[in-house]
Amino acid sequence: METKTPFIEIIDEIKKAGGDTYRMCFQCGTCDAVCPWNNVRNFSIRRLIREAAFGLTEIESDDVWLCTTCGKCHEHCPRAVDQIKLGISLRRLASSYDIFAASASAVKAARGSLVAEGNPLDEDRAKRAEWTEGLSVNPYTEDTEILFFGCCYLSYDPRMRSVAAATAKILNKAGISYGILGTSESCCGESIRKTGAEDVYKGLAKENIKTFVDNGVKKIVVSSPHCYESFKNEYSEFMVNFEVVHMSQLLLDLIKEGRIEITREYAKTVTYHDPCYLGRHNEIFDEPREILGRIPGLELNEMAASRKNSLCCGGGGGRVWMETEKGERFSDLRLEQARDTGAAVLVTACPYCISMFEDSRVTLELESDIEIKDITEVLQEVIEV
Repeated sequence: METKTPFIEIIDEIKKAGGDTYRMCFQCGTCDAVCPWNNVRNFSIRRLIREAAFGLTEIESDDVWLCTTCGKCHEHCPRAVDQIKLGISLRRLASSYDIFAASASAVKAARGSLVAEGNPLDEDRAKRAEWTEGLSVNPYTEDTEILFFGCCYLSYDPRMRSVAAATAKILNKAGISYGILGTSESCCGESIRKTGAEDVYKGLAKENIKTFVDNGVKKIVVSSPHCYESFKNEYSEFMVNFEVVHMSQLLLDLIKEGRIEITREYAKTVTYHDPCYLGRHNEIFDEPREILGRIPGLELNEMAASRKNSLCCGGGGGRVWMETEKGERFSDLRLEQARDTGAAVLVTACPYCISMFEDSRVTLELESDIEIKDITEVLQEVIEV
């Protein structure tokens, strides 16, 4: 058997990148037991941690790029090891040498697009606000109460633009003072940071923070849990503190205040998917369910894996841009779990989840079996807008 020589530079680089959390690991294997990858293939985050401890990490390995940062391992770890931080440090190291596994090659294109156009989708920055045409959405000014930050997917992705439109119609109906920054916005940077591109993330964050401060932004409402995570929990590293609210939280408040009145039935069986960065990472579980519970005619059937045990869609950690082989997609498993509840509609509150589920709905030929909806799209159907 070949004996590997420790690569001391790897240990030093992991420490510098914040991944020395491996010191806490005592190799119990709990992380491997709960990792969603082991539903579809053999993968051991425990092994990556052990190799990192001895400087034996193979940064050319596809395994370095598999983690979706879903947080299940950290949630269950008896030693509170931050496996996500370790994984990001390995990706930083690999990308610093321009080493990308074949499945992760698209990350390079996403980084280039973020630097050039402020979004990962290779779309023109000048077109970022085109989704607002015909929707009475105003530019943000200092007199505006709320900045609606729709994210790159709601701004550019054809499927997600319907979510942006539904959101605008609901906010207009409720009489909310809100606006957008349009072409001045850049990607929040959360996902590209998880691929190890710390410099790209910092550039995006500083650009957004300057734009927010220059425009007098105090309260930000977001549709994407990834934007929520970034603005609320990560931008504080830059010594700023904005009030950040997820759309599901705002909508529930508006319903309770009577500013949104539900006037129609939704006579369908529904199941709700907890996005990792909304639920497990930020513990927003109840608000979306309470909204659904207030809609007459709607029957909510929970999946077995829900709330903190929700199955990741597979799009986090930058994997929304990476290639995942057929038979290894978490979103395929999740659709099967949704169908098992008897639901006709799978509702969620994350653009990544919707994108992943829509892809699986096509590849599994389930278009006629189950719908995929953002919670704002459901709410739009039951109010007069």
